[in-house]
Amino acid sequence: MTQLTQAPQTSQAPDKSVAAPRRSARRARSPLHGGPLAYAVLIGATLLAVFPFYWTLVAASRSNSELSGATPALTPGPNLFHNIGEALQQAEIGKALLNSLIVASVVTAGVVLSSTLAGFAFAKLRFRGRGALLALTVGTMMIPPQLGVIPLFMVIVKLDLQNKLPSVILPSLVSAFGVFFMRQYLVQALPDELVEAGRMDGASLLRIFRSIVLPVARPGMAVLGMLTFMATWNDFFWPIVALSSQNPTVQVALKSLGQGYVPDQSVVMAGTLIGTLPVLVVFGLLGRQIVGGIMQGAVKG
Repeated sequence: MTQLTQAPQTSQAPDKSVAAPRRSARRARSPLHGGPLAYAVLIGATLLAVFPFYWTLVAASRSNSELSGATPALTPGPNLFHNIGEALQQAEIGKALLNSLIVASVVTAGVVLSSTLAGFAFAKLRFRGRGALLALTVGTMMIPPQLGVIPLFMVIVKLDLQNKLPSVILPSLVSAFGVFFMRQYLVQALPDELVEAGRMDGASLLRIFRSIVLPVARPGMAVLGMLTFMATWNDFFWPIVALSSQNPTVQVALKSLGQGYVPDQSVVMAGTLIGTLPVLVVFGLLGRQIVGGIMQGAVKG
């Protein structure tokens, strides 16, 4: 008779090599929660960013004497529409807004298109002198724009474009920063395999750019477009040289506000508020799409 012996029962210990990745995976899936310090920093940064806009509203709705007092008011007053009316009478704000919209829109479209084309060429095409041309393009960013004002103005006079909107549009249609920005974006976001696949299918460079490059470059183009629009809208140095008060942009028109022995700061702030609102509206409408496009491009890359 054989005697059956029962095997001793052993407790199965969890495999640490398997449990550790599971814990790390659960930790990665769990949402991150900020502590009180993070919320305090975010609230402080938000208040610092919003306060200049709030103070512009307060100053635009008060009188000049109230702003010059020992203890200036920190809440909006009743003179907002009166000061806006004074600003509209002292300067051609309506015409200036239209001019700035035309200039900023045309410059933004030109910069985005030319920068995307040049960025694609520098990022994915192979041609002789590519590195030297890119270095030369980036090197122009180190030259102060004030050095080219006199030669540029002489060219504008030769072309009979002074005091006309093309004098502000034409010098800004190409941006070295935009070319470098789009080149860096397309290097990371556009795989070489997509371009090679288009070539193997017999597509021309124009077809590759239209069907492959543009969909991938859309988030970067949106960011560059927003930056260019805001920079062109806020530009003051070259428009004050090329344009006059009879055909101004917003920044040139604001220069003529509140003039006198005692400048009326409330009227100046009212005009500044009018000139700032279109940019805030554009950013409010497109900001979410731009951030979403950046996140989409980051996931695809």
